[in-house]
Amino acid sequence: DYGYNIFLGNNFFANFDCVMLDVCPIRIGDNCMLAPGVHIYTATHPIDPVARNSGAELGKPVTIGNNVWIGGRAVINPGVTIGDNVVVASGAVVTKDVPDNVVVGGNPARIIKKL
Repeated sequence: DYGYNIFLGNNFFANFDCVMLDVCPIRIGDNCMLAPGVHIYTATHPIDPVARNSGAELGKPVTIGNNVWIGGRAVINPGVTIGDNVVVASGAVVTKDVPDNVVVGGNPARIIKKL
């Protein structure tokens, strides 16, 4: 069942149409905001087609630090850790860990500004 692996800090806000697919834990820190349509995924499948076709599903946890703002329609992929004081631009696809105190954007997301 979904919904049992989501852990939210204090003062959390999610706008409409957000999706959190929590095969593994999703941990979101204090003072975080999700704009409309943010998707956070922990579920993934093997790259090898034989393994994938067997029905195998893998899970990788997602951790989001404190004071993070994730813009509309951004996607956070399985296994990603986002640091504290981060802004994720609208439409970004975050495929790798993000350090503290930066703005990331693009597909794949990259650092576009240090805070």
